[in-house]
Amino acid sequence: MIFCFSGTGNSRYIARRFAEALQEPLTDLNAKIRTRDTSPIQTGRDVILIVPTYAWRIPRVVSDWLIKTEFASAERIWFVMDCGSEIGNAAKYNRRLAEQKNLQYMGTVQIVMPENYIALFATPEAEEAGKIVQKAQPDVEAAIASVQAGRKFPAPRNNMGYRIMSGIINPFFYRLIVKADPFRVSDACVGCGQCASKCPLNNIELRSGKPVWGKQCTHCMACISYCPAKAIEYGKRSVGKPRYRFEELED
Repeated sequence: MIFCFSGTGNSRYIARRFAEALQEPLTDLNAKIRTRDTSPIQTGRDVILIVPTYAWRIPRVVSDWLIKTEFASAERIWFVMDCGSEIGNAAKYNRRLAEQKNLQYMGTVQIVMPENYIALFATPEAEEAGKIVQKAQPDVEAAIASVQAGRKFPAPRNNMGYRIMSGIINPFFYRLIVKADPFRVSDACVGCGQCASKCPLNNIELRSGKPVWGKQCTHCMACISYCPAKAIEYGKRSVGKPRYRFEELED
């Protein structure tokens, strides 16, 4: 079974590729997390987890859900992580999570996709994003082939910098950076509710037709990226940056 969590569509695209190639069911973790559904799941022998990289690890909301959810009949787990540049030492923590779930760890693979973290980094225009996706195709195909053959993913690169990013910076990042407070909405907002419907944590509600953010943000960037009126900003950090979502490349 394939599990996918996605903010702006990168992981969802990769997960669809895996599901088509492996003829395996795809489970949307956004919906599971949104509804707090941690009921046991009949997964079959193999589990493939496809997620974005948040502060050089898998998203905390995903690891929390995995810990709480029983995977009936699961024996092996592969981790597929897309990122804008690198995943750091995420493999160490994925291995620990597999051990906690009593699953055989089959490795972690990195797939570079277009950057979506508009709160801190530059996001690409559609043409550049398309080129990044095309460049990622061999990595996606190689990862699928490994799972089809029942092989472990090759060990990703590791160095002191990666260990610092995933081990030391990650918890500080969540504590100091991952907040919804800077989100703002302009008069361009049409009150469509897309931001609220896309939020995987039910952290946005409409009041008088305008979004209001709560305290449960995971910085998936879905609200700002899917706003059709481009009415949402993350303080001054997002001003003037392209809004990236994968579906725009398919239009």
